[in-house]
Amino acid sequence: MPKISRRAFTSAAAALPVAAQPQNSARPNILLILSDDHTAEFTGCYGNPTIQTPHLDRFASEGMRFTRFFCSAPQCVPSRTAYLTGRSPVSARMGRFTSPLPPDVVTLPEVLRSQAGYFTGVCRRQFHLDGAPGPNSRGVFEKNKLQTFSSRVDFLDRASPRAMTETRVNEFFDKRPADKPFFLWVNFDDPHFPWDNVPGGIDARKLRVPSFLPDLPGVREDLRRYYDEVQRMDGEFQLVLDTVQKRAGLDNTLVLFAGDNGFPFPHGKGTLYDPGLNVPFLMRWPGRIKPGAVSDALISGEDYTPTILDAAGLKPAPGMSGISFLNLLLGRPHTPRRHVFGQRVTHGSRPYSESCTTHTFDLSRMARSSRHKLIYNCTPQQQYSPVDSYNEASWRQMSDENAWGRLAPRFSRTYFPHARPVFELYDLEKDPDEMDNLAGRAELAPVERELKLALQEKMILDYDYLPLPLTP
Repeated sequence: MPKISRRAFTSAAAALPVAAQPQNSARPNILLILSDDHTAEFTGCYGNPTIQTPHLDRFASEGMRFTRFFCSAPQCVPSRTAYLTGRSPVSARMGRFTSPLPPDVVTLPEVLRSQAGYFTGVCRRQFHLDGAPGPNSRGVFEKNKLQTFSSRVDFLDRASPRAMTETRVNEFFDKRPADKPFFLWVNFDDPHFPWDNVPGGIDARKLRVPSFLPDLPGVREDLRRYYDEVQRMDGEFQLVLDTVQKRAGLDNTLVLFAGDNGFPFPHGKGTLYDPGLNVPFLMRWPGRIKPGAVSDALISGEDYTPTILDAAGLKPAPGMSGISFLNLLLGRPHTPRRHVFGQRVTHGSRPYSESCTTHTFDLSRMARSSRHKLIYNCTPQQQYSPVDSYNEASWRQMSDENAWGRLAPRFSRTYFPHARPVFELYDLEKDPDEMDNLAGRAELAPVERELKLALQEKMILDYDYLPLPLTP
């Protein structure tokens, strides 16, 4: 690929078309807050009775809560790529966990800055899109100037600890010109693995174990630590809101709180099942979004950037495949998506030959409608193991129980199959846990073909490198 200078890119971004901005309407400030590895189920406002997230619950009541938002990938790097670029991680060429975002791929803050004069920034936990060069790659990164985010945003904090949240947010506003609207992306560590033992946390005996996991002591113990980090994150979320309120006000600020991908347990992070992709997605914009609104529309991680650009009166950049749902936010007629898609790419940095388990290497794609889901496994020979928590008590105990023949058959079939299928098909109304694979059933052949055709189109338009699900 020919090298593209940041100057050339900036010129291209400045040439993007601008939509008509309503008269007497100031462009909104934008605040994006991401928790890390957070499945929607583990938030009070999504119906979990034992987790305490009062700040997020109140925030949801003041804006719109989305029940069918699906991030574009069940892993940090590719999912964040979709959030910030309005396109899939495969389309953006972010299929390797350590990749830097290609210089020619346009991001949301760059368009906001070049087209509408926004002051833009990123802070707190590693934002994951500048690559992770080790000693064998650092020279290549430096020679080709592959880490580009210092020129993509006005304020860049690469990775500060939790104790520095308030300080970093204040530093952003110290540098922001008072007459400029702002875009700020704040990243949290919680509830990413490894989990702390948070003092005064939840009682493991009282928490809710998801029905797609066996109710074992090891599962409860790991969930306890996970629950506690979600609850701690709820306080950090409020701290960010309070700090922004003090420094700039929130009356004309469009705030999004979301997870980057699902929790690192079986059926979660690293998989294309709903717990790996369905994250909390809450938006508030005083005076524009009706308080207490709930939407069941299908929304993709690719849709965030086009929606924010639409709210700022701007057009999406070339290559952005996401669909604006601004009309939905504002209570106007909205044509919902028929399908959302997910992409599982590589995870971590080990060579393929060093592992035959899915927590380091697996390739799969997904198409989902409101009722049905198709998963296309392109490396079915890989033995399943959960991302991050594969050495924790939950997975060790599940593995032991399975080896001794004591694990319930539904869990044994799901997590310890002799071979994984190439295609999985689920009826999400009858089987919300996604444990009864219906692929190949004659009565569902039209549904399976519809989803394969939708996935085929997505893969072709994304220039996907994997074999297509339907042969010529």
